[in-house]
Amino acid sequence: MADQDHHKKTFRDRFYRFFRWTLDKLIGPKRKRQLRHIILYTDTPAGHRFDKFIVALIVISVLIVIVETMPNLPKTVIWVLYGIEWLITILFTIEYVLRIYVERNPGRYIFSFYGIVDLLSFLPTYISIFFFGTQHLLIIRILRLFRIFRIFKLGHFVSEGGIVVDALRASRVKIYVFLSFILLMATLVGSMMYMVEHAHNPLFKSIASGIYWAIVTITTVGYGDVIPVTTVGRMLSTVVMILGYGVLAVPTGIVTAEISNRVLDVSTFNREVCRNCGNSHHFEDARYCHNCGIKIHPSDN
Repeated sequence: MADQDHHKKTFRDRFYRFFRWTLDKLIGPKRKRQLRHIILYTDTPAGHRFDKFIVALIVISVLIVIVETMPNLPKTVIWVLYGIEWLITILFTIEYVLRIYVERNPGRYIFSFYGIVDLLSFLPTYISIFFFGTQHLLIIRILRLFRIFRIFKLGHFVSEGGIVVDALRASRVKIYVFLSFILLMATLVGSMMYMVEHAHNPLFKSIASGIYWAIVTITTVGYGDVIPVTTVGRMLSTVVMILGYGVLAVPTGIVTAEISNRVLDVSTFNREVCRNCGNSHHFEDARYCHNCGIKIHPSDN
């Protein structure tokens, strides 16, 4: 087994060296430096234009995927869209190869979030040659628009989003308990509604139908496809609908309270990241994570 892994690693290293040697011969060291600044950085006019060009391609390709699913399109339009989709796929493939080439640590890029998304942004087109329908997975290209935060210097929005993520992470236990309570209530109320309605209402065919009705009603969605017809059923549904408004306020209040705790006195927060839970908002003089209690300054150990 160890020999097999060694052979795989050796083959991979040889293939990568051959890949870099081939591109070095075709591009040259000077152009490679230029490509690195264009592809990896946005602090140059050329790099900024390149990133905006990629964003435009992403938007166009996502619109094409959406339009392709529309019925009764003329064959001419279908073939034009098909050709544009392949052109964009080839451009994304070239971009992906060049990113690997100019990265100082290609492995880190390949297995990073953006590396995987970049790969999936063109791979379904090639797979669709053998498996029809997989080209619709190209909608994942929209995830590449996360680069827009880097392109237009919107990094502060990412940090603000981190506050929301931290709040959701800190309140997850409360939300789990709340959702468990809702599921239990939906099961109980749905079962009661089935017992009241099934003899008079063909829409309540089973307890599962009652649970479906309870969830739709509690969440105030109200599709109206399953409705009670008996007096007792309508009285029960009235109580559930009134409770539904209170139910919606609970998770909102939980998350809002956590966000408020992080936004208030945000200037006194430091940027130490807890190595245990990942929380990144602590008071300046904090030595322990207020979320999990682990020491956040390894140097203090």
